[in-house]
Amino acid sequence: MYFTDRGIEELESRRGDESVTLAWVSEQLRTFVDLNPEFETPVERLASWLARLDDDELDDE
Repeated sequence: MYFTDRGIEELESRRGDESVTLAWVSEQLRTFVDLNPEFETPVERLASWLARLDDDELDDE
């Protein structure tokens, strides 16, 4: 539901004055994995992919 621009806008509107930060999203992912351990490997893969993106962007500079 929240993987589209419209879904992100809906999430932000539901949060009201509280901003949706990367720290907030990270905490929600951590909570989600704690409650659903079968998703630990996919979330770790996402984190690794994101870290590699940072490395690739730094290499391009």
